[in-house]
This record gives sequence, structure tokens and C-alpha cells, in this order.
Amino acid sequence: MGLSLNNNLTESRNKMITDKTFKITYYASKHKKHITRLGKWIEGCRYWTDKTGKAICTYWDIEGDGFRNATVSWTMKGDK
Repeated sequence: MGLSLNNNLTESRNKMITDKTFKITYYASKHKKHITRLGKWIEGCRYWTDKTGKAICTYWDIEGDGFRNATVSWTMKGDK
């Protein structure tokens, strides 16, 4: 299953399954490149829009052991 998000938050909210792992790829400003992380959808994860209208996905980074934000555009691929 793949999910590409370009500001279609409502559709994406309905596709996420709690406790399922996935890979998320997005441009990380901090690293100045596209990165891929192993994530998990848990309580506290969400899709939202900030005050400026920027789309944000807050997910649990399994390897980093904490919440991370992907912004503007990202791709998620989960277990089949």
C-alpha cells in the first residue's frame, strides 16, 4: 500500500491504521535532502494544517524514538 499526500488530508486520515508500521519519505529542511524513516501510527500522530496553511504529518519515528513532522509533501508506504 502506498500513499502520496499533496494536501489531501481528509482522505489520508481515513487510510491510517493504528500500530501499523510504514516508511515515510519527505524533504527534511534540517538535513537539506529527502530522507526515508521507519514510522508507526500511534496515539498523538495526526495530519494537520498550520496557521499559514502548510500541510503537516506528525508521526512516530521508530528508529529516532520520538515524534517527527513531515511537511508540505510526503510519501508513505505501509505493510500490505
